[in-house]
Amino acid sequence: MKVIIVGGGIGGLATALNLHAVGITSVVFEQSSQIRELGVGINTLPHAIEVLAGLGLLPALDAAGVRTGELIYMNRQGSRIWQELRGLAAGFAVPQFSIHRGKLQAVLRQAVLERLGPEAICTGHQLVDFEQDPSGVRARFKTGSGEGLTAVSGDLLLGCDGIHSRVRAAFYPDEGPPSWNGIMLWRGATWWPPFLSGRSMIIAGGMGAKLVLYPILTDPARPGEVLMNWAVTSRQGEAGPPPHREDWSRPGRLADLLPLVQDRFTLTELDPVALIKATPEFYEYPMCDREPLPRWSHGRVTLLGDAAHPMYPVGSNGASQAILDAQCLAQSLAAEPGDPASALTHYEAQRLAKTTEVVLTNRVGGPERVIDLVEGRAPDGFTDISTVASHDELTAIVRGYAQTAGFAAPGKLSGPDRSPT
Repeated sequence: MKVIIVGGGIGGLATALNLHAVGITSVVFEQSSQIRELGVGINTLPHAIEVLAGLGLLPALDAAGVRTGELIYMNRQGSRIWQELRGLAAGFAVPQFSIHRGKLQAVLRQAVLERLGPEAICTGHQLVDFEQDPSGVRARFKTGSGEGLTAVSGDLLLGCDGIHSRVRAAFYPDEGPPSWNGIMLWRGATWWPPFLSGRSMIIAGGMGAKLVLYPILTDPARPGEVLMNWAVTSRQGEAGPPPHREDWSRPGRLADLLPLVQDRFTLTELDPVALIKATPEFYEYPMCDREPLPRWSHGRVTLLGDAAHPMYPVGSNGASQAILDAQCLAQSLAAEPGDPASALTHYEAQRLAKTTEVVLTNRVGGPERVIDLVEGRAPDGFTDISTVASHDELTAIVRGYAQTAGFAAPGKLSGPDRSPT
């Protein structure tokens, strides 16, 4: 069996590795001339890390990221709403990682090159079209300067080509652009002194105005500092088409961002204004997703990751769900090697409904909805969280999302008035 993978992002590379692990050959076709380390920080949850650990990638991840130790939800005034241990500290068998998106992609890319060979990744190949019949799939790619076309044949074609997927558009040509919820997201990272445990993650504020902070890298050559990732969201318009195309590398402007942060967030752990001013370059991204699809698989072609289920960056699930897709797809093909179309249908049956629920839950804040709940009841802050929301209310939101996304902790969750266990 030969599989054509369209897209060399996290989902496409993770798929190539999982297919290789079950003895299936694949080639990744990436439209960019080189796979660059784009984006800033992301979190990869234990259920996805378990997949990567099973591929032998844990040492490489340790070298590239930080094992997340705890997560704290706050209001904008810095009062704690919820806190919990994460990863190994929460009782999982594997860590959670805070990591630069590009570093995670580089770990996967290096593993693909080492295990599948350099011919397994073809850069500078933009999908033009494809066709299929009962015996296989034929895809055409624009290469080089765009003057020539390369035809590639395989048994299957996988669309791992992101929120602007050409594969998806072939089946849903009238879908239009992604949907913007009116919220703009700014992301950056710079070297900064650590706060709390040095492996802590803070999310302060709800969907309308939010500040996220966590470390994504340490360096022995920079003692007393971590590469501190930050993100700020703010509602900037009405829901509708995005103001510009989503782009991991679109620069943000300090003049646009600082007024949204100054006097808006009060934290004792870190001065966000100073952190942002010290960041040499940061990026602006409209928070977008797409409506869930009724189906992904069409004969010998299917979708995976953001091409299948683009979601708001809430709850640390974008990359994690793509990695889970990759494992499920490989296992489905290994179970039905003689009937790949049936295997794709089986993969879809396992993953479509689950990811649809995550997409819809992320639209209302995911686990971070505990912050919106509290800010709605106490917009000017509080002194005792129990007078605003009960522990059971908060637990239902946080644990409910963990169950939905598939990473419910084996230990107990905790509130701000008790030690996590």
